[in-house]
Amino acid sequence: MAWKVCKRLFLILVLLFLYLPILLLAVYSFTSSTNIGAIRGFSIHNYVTLFTTPELTGMISGTVLLALGAAGIATVLGTIGAIGAFYSRRNASAFITTLNQIPVINADVVTGFSICVLLVVVLHIGKDSYIPLVAGHVTLCAPFVFLSVMPRIRQMDSSIYEAALDLGATPFRALMEVVVPQIVPGIVSGFALAVTLSLDDYFIAMYTKPATFDTISTYVVNATKGAQTSIKTALWALSTVIFLLVVLVVLVSNLRTRRLAAAQDGSLTR
Repeated sequence: MAWKVCKRLFLILVLLFLYLPILLLAVYSFTSSTNIGAIRGFSIHNYVTLFTTPELTGMISGTVLLALGAAGIATVLGTIGAIGAFYSRRNASAFITTLNQIPVINADVVTGFSICVLLVVVLHIGKDSYIPLVAGHVTLCAPFVFLSVMPRIRQMDSSIYEAALDLGATPFRALMEVVVPQIVPGIVSGFALAVTLSLDDYFIAMYTKPATFDTISTYVVNATKGAQTSIKTALWALSTVIFLLVVLVVLVSNLRTRRLAAAQDGSLTR
């Protein structure tokens, strides 16, 4: 009995440690307080500032477009890499998988600095072209897409692809109509993870972004160094909106997974 109480208490403490700071910001985002402390009263001024200030809306839209674009490219490259590694010989597959693990383990600051040196210093590609920034985010995200897609490929029946070839399908048609539909859940998961990683990145963006462009992470860090009070408190609202969107996506994804599982169980029992 005491052991069950301790486990529940430990779980409660972990949840409080993870979510209490976010919930605290959410509460203060609906107040007129300018600092974390005394609550002065209910207000939606922070949300009005967030969605009506051109500086903030431009920063948010730019970050979202960057995340979607980089995630799209990373999803294509990561999926192609996973399929290529799966159908390669054992030594080649092991080599590709090992190379994919290096960017995952490597520190973001090293990745960002290396890409900056290669593209900006060696190849003379200006940061104003956004190419170093996009390349850095693709390099960050593609290995995680690879890791998301590879388990789905290993779970599928590889003989179906060979059967499609035997029936006259071209390799590309067999790939698009046989292999890809079976690994769509892994591709979607990899894309969602890539978007999250791009939105969250700071070090790579700091080294590769143009001087006039800010992502959410770089803007938040710079805002703590002298921005207007109204801008700082509007960031509380931004944190709340991001958290609620994440919760909504997770809930919808879990409900969809449960419905699909229930539908499959129902079809099996018939």
